[in-house]
Amino acid sequence: MLVQVSRMTEADIDGAIDTIQQAFANDPYNLWVYPDRSKISLTRNRVSLTIRCQWGIRHGLFHVARNTDNPSKILGCAMWLPPRQPAQPESWPLYLSSWWLWFSQVRMNLWYGRGGLSTTRYWIWKKRQAEAQEKLWTSHKGYYFCNIVTVLPEAQGKGIGRALMEEVLQQADKEGVWCYLESSKREPNVAIYERFGFELAKEMDCQDDESEDGRITLYCMLREPKPLDDVRGARKRDERPGATLHP
Repeated sequence: MLVQVSRMTEADIDGAIDTIQQAFANDPYNLWVYPDRSKISLTRNRVSLTIRCQWGIRHGLFHVARNTDNPSKILGCAMWLPPRQPAQPESWPLYLSSWWLWFSQVRMNLWYGRGGLSTTRYWIWKKRQAEAQEKLWTSHKGYYFCNIVTVLPEAQGKGIGRALMEEVLQQADKEGVWCYLESSKREPNVAIYERFGFELAKEMDCQDDESEDGRITLYCMLREPKPLDDVRGARKRDERPGATLHP
């Protein structure tokens, strides 16, 4: 399979959302933050992700992957946030777009409701995430933040996840910038991300109540930029199928 990775466009959004909804249907974080499964609204979720993609097309590094033999079907997508230096003030376009994003999400919630989302758990996660990033993000150059990498279940194990990851990792290496991600699965994801040069930096516990279902652990991983010669050599040694990322 020849995989083509390109920047996401408006026409790609529906296909990208299909990959997210299918691949993350049973993801531990998804199950935790949407505890009442009877209230889940895939329509509301699609609207929310559409808003996010529209923002990311303009201000993020959002990519999609296709098989060149069937370019009409999106097989995977990746959502990265670009680095921002801590001392660098937020630009006016980004500031205004952040308010647009917030307003659009409020309007969506008024129209569709929460769709089963536990706002208590969501804000617990956001607080733990902010604490983890404050502790781990020490580079003055900022960090490329891998928010989502996902591949359709039937297309996993074919190099699509690798192609999506390397699209930004190569850019980070050229710029000498660290990368960061959070995974909700220790197995098999931590080992998979380690093959890309990430290292486990922190286990982030999010606790809502004392029940077994009220707690989730996310795995915070960091990747130091690599010399380009080392990256090329590692890629030649690890051309195995099965290295594709799972959600």
